[in-house]
Amino acid sequence: MRCRILHESRGRMRVRLIMKRLRGADADRLEVYFAGLLPVREVHVDERTHCAVFFYNKGMREALISALAEADLPEILRTVPVPEHTSRELNRKYQEKMVFHVLRRGVSRFLLPLPLRTVLTAVRSVPYLLRAGQSLAKGKLEVSVLDAASITVSMVRGEFDTAGSVMFLLGIGDLMEEWTHRKSVQDLAGVMALNVEQVWLRAQDGQEILTDIRKIREGDVILVRSGNMIPLDGTVISGEGMVNQASMTGESLPVHKRAESTVYAGTAMEEGELAVRVRHTSGSGRYDRIVQMIEESEKMKSEAEDKASHLADRLVPWTFGATLLTWALTRNAARAASILMVDFCCALKLSMPIAVLSAMREAGQHHISVKGGKFMENFSEAQTIVFDKTGTLTNACPRVNRVVSFGDMPEDEMLRLAACLEEHYPHSIANAVVAEAKRRGLEHEEKHSRVEYIVAHGIASRLEGKKVCIGSYHFIFEDEGAVIPEGGQAVFDALPDEYSHLYLAIDGVLAAVILIEDPLKPEAKRAVKALRDLGFTRIVMMTGDSARTARAVATLVGVDDYQAEVLPEEKAAFIRAEHEAGRKVIMVGDGINDSPALSEADCGIAINSGAAIAREIADITISEDDLRALVTMKRISDGLMERIHGNYQKILSFNSFLILMGVLGIFPSTTTALLHNLSTILISLNSMTDLVPEASAR
Repeated sequence: MRCRILHESRGRMRVRLIMKRLRGADADRLEVYFAGLLPVREVHVDERTHCAVFFYNKGMREALISALAEADLPEILRTVPVPEHTSRELNRKYQEKMVFHVLRRGVSRFLLPLPLRTVLTAVRSVPYLLRAGQSLAKGKLEVSVLDAASITVSMVRGEFDTAGSVMFLLGIGDLMEEWTHRKSVQDLAGVMALNVEQVWLRAQDGQEILTDIRKIREGDVILVRSGNMIPLDGTVISGEGMVNQASMTGESLPVHKRAESTVYAGTAMEEGELAVRVRHTSGSGRYDRIVQMIEESEKMKSEAEDKASHLADRLVPWTFGATLLTWALTRNAARAASILMVDFCCALKLSMPIAVLSAMREAGQHHISVKGGKFMENFSEAQTIVFDKTGTLTNACPRVNRVVSFGDMPEDEMLRLAACLEEHYPHSIANAVVAEAKRRGLEHEEKHSRVEYIVAHGIASRLEGKKVCIGSYHFIFEDEGAVIPEGGQAVFDALPDEYSHLYLAIDGVLAAVILIEDPLKPEAKRAVKALRDLGFTRIVMMTGDSARTARAVATLVGVDDYQAEVLPEEKAAFIRAEHEAGRKVIMVGDGINDSPALSEADCGIAINSGAAIAREIADITISEDDLRALVTMKRISDGLMERIHGNYQKILSFNSFLILMGVLGIFPSTTTALLHNLSTILISLNSMTDLVPEASAR
């Protein structure tokens, strides 16, 4: 690829692409390709300047230059698909609106004669007056009434330029709010949108085939089991299950689905199994529903936002009262008008949502998806954080150390059978078994009947008339009553303690034990310490693993407390107990068994590599498998709350100062209007800046 480096600073490189034409769609393709390069942390491509700005990891400059040199530009533009939803067009649309708004004001203010300017100001005031009339018709004194009153008073006093300036600044504020809101909603919806690549297709002979989702056609039958995402809209033709539809409908409880029921892409199976006849293969419908859900959901508002919004409305009557009182006492219309030109409402209602949405956008830049402002507030205020162990504190990609077989069972055959069962239920341990079978080149063709998943215990199925079970010690030996084969006790007793054990039984007899290496994530200990330094007073680990394994991990990571061999409902019960003690709780997990606790917590956090149901229920999802993202999220959340409270104080104090200056006659109404609107815009612009410096986030 031909390109030229225009500018460099540490970790940042600006490159000009040598090409004749670059369309918006091509820029999106290049962003997708460049973002996938190993050295690249973040990239922005501008189709107008033909420039790409790269943010790359430390010490990777030469690797980035080499990757750019080897890139085949025509091939990239021909083969890389355009993302379905990008913010490029949205940004261009609002940039053009903003430029047009400013140019129109400049032409009106400096080029048009005064009579025509007066008529245009009167015409432009009509929408403000209509909105005020609608508010009064409902018996409410809202911000729109205050805006209309200030515009009307200015025009009655013959200050049409002042009225025009007020409307210009209000228009800027409205555009900024709408732009920021839609951009944040779009970014958030893009993160929440469905990302499923393969599905289980039922062939005509009844065999289950793992198939690329792009090959699925309307009328095909797909199978969805516990813990998986429903990938496509369709109708249930057989089976029963409980489906979590919170992302689509906002329902807090799972919905029972059976034959003839409709299911939607992006909802998640909590339990059961469904055979679904596909009705729609397009994913755009889900995206649009997500956007609608976000825009309508009260989850978008934190308590601090609600407080600011309600205070803004409550202050409107007081503003009118102060205006009338000033006029009654001074008989000075200019002083009274100066109060109308200043209100707390615009700044409170504009800056607070922008601060929250901007914080959500910033979290997205760190690969953290947040479903609403109140969850960031809860994260900031929580005192207790609970971690699942496997896949959360320990490596998200545990490895199979070895397979210990019993009797005359071949080791590879046992691993093949285990992989055949485990591939249906994505979890870090299951993924490890499937990956090891793949590494050994073991094909595991579907030969078993219906698979049954027992949450937090294991999997059961039938193969050639024999019952096959795989799971925990409790499931295999206590629930299923399996026994160790004759002559195998010595081998069983010699199993090493440093590994997690996955037991496989056939017809009630232990056939194999799979030893899983589950190393602690390298950043786990530092992340736990950083979270404690940032204000968490109780850090707890809860796991279904044995007390032996849990104790070792808890000691290494440095948590305050741990509980082993717990069931999903026991994790949720612990969180309820913390609530009764008056503490807010964060839950971090990745598995199906973490779902009840994620729902119960004030803020549930899922690891993106975990089960679909965990991601669906969670309020925050960490896309990067790095616990330092929790530290970044804590800093962003704390920074957001500090910013909200700071904005609150600035708005109240500065606008009170302007009102006082107006009442005393020191500032004329035009000055108070200008300073008020200028301060609103400055506070809002500041609310759009990042809360956590890049260096601090890493």
